[in-house]
Formats: sequence, C-alpha cells, structure tokens
Amino acid sequence: MAKILLVEDDLDIATIVSRWLKHENHLVETSKDGQDAAMKLKLNQYDLIILDWMLPQITGVEICQKFRAGGGTTPILLLTAKSTIENKETGLDSGADDYLTKPFDLKELSARVRALLRRAGAVASKTLKIGDLSLDTELHQLLVGENQITLNPKEFALLEFLMRHPNQIFSGEALLSRVWQSDAMASTDTVRAHIKNLRKKIDQPGKVSPIGTVHGLGYKIEA
Repeated sequence: MAKILLVEDDLDIATIVSRWLKHENHLVETSKDGQDAAMKLKLNQYDLIILDWMLPQITGVEICQKFRAGGGTTPILLLTAKSTIENKETGLDSGADDYLTKPFDLKELSARVRALLRRAGAVASKTLKIGDLSLDTELHQLLVGENQITLNPKEFALLEFLMRHPNQIFSGEALLSRVWQSDAMASTDTVRAHIKNLRKKIDQPGKVSPIGTVHGLGYKIEA
C-alpha cells in the first residue's frame, strides 16, 4: 500500500483513476485544484504524487517547482495532454520524475506507479516477513506462524506500513499521516485502538508482541 495524492480537476478522470488505484490497495487522496494540492503537500506526507499539468489557480508545473524548491522529495508523475518533446522537457525539468500523456491506459498508469514506488523504496516486495509474521500484500493475507489471521483493511495497512519500516519508531501522529486519509475523523486514540486490536490478533502466548511501544515516542516492529 502507498499513500497517493491525485491532483486532477477533471472529475471523471479523477474518479476513474482513484477507483483503479484503490482497487490496487493504495490509499488515495484527491485534490481538484492547485491551491488545495499545495496546502495538502504542506500538511501531509505521501508516497507518490500524481499531478495534472493544467489545473485551476496553480498549474501542476508550478506546484512541482515549488514542492522541489521547498525540499520535497516525493516521486511525482505528471499527467498532461501536452505531448511535444518541449512539453516533456518542461515537465521533467520542473521536478517531475515521470510523464504520462492523456489519454492513457490504466494498466500503463499502474506500471508507472509501481516503477516510481520501487525507485523511491516506498513499496517493493509483495511478501513481507518479520519473525513469525508473513504478510502477502498482493493476496492480502497474514500468516502468524502457520495460522492465517484475518485483518480489517486499516489493520492490514497499519501492519504493512510498520513491516515496511522495521526498527523505526513512529508516533501516533506520524502513523495517522501515513496510514489514514488526511480528512478522516481519526485521532491518536484511533491509532492506539488499532494497535491494541492488531496485537490481540497477532500476539502469541509466551512471546513478546511483535509491535513494541517506545514510551513517549510511539510504536515499532523490530526485525
């Protein structure tokens, strides 16, 4: 799972792309204009930005330039109907990592998304293994030892995120930013409740919980 910001003012395209990416188990937030997108990028963290060139208020190229100038490193896929070499040069020089011309096939979009996420290290292996935990992100299955455990979508996303970042400590606020929608009615208490429920499902008698609490700092999984 990756957290993706999709910036597209064409409602039909935004709906189709968002549904497609959610079907591929990504967490997708949408924005329909440049000003709203710029604000989201200031307040939230994303694994990937899919950015339309022609947007109301602020163009995609301007957003890209300002984001990079401010130190933003998130991969950016630029969408546009502009197809000349000069247009592509402008887009890539603005800080975009890849360029996809409209109209495009959704399977090609998926391939570009996977390539950018692999390059960034945000999503790589489809099977994650730490200790007795084996998480198949493609089939959405979790094995604890030899036992298959059923997780709800948010529990799965939370566990996947922690397993993709072993030995790293994440505060409740950081987990909210990376695993929940920015406009979700959620709080650090929500995170705490999901961690508690997750532990009930994956902890084994006589063994230390795979998910550790670091007092005053947050949570981590030790590899």
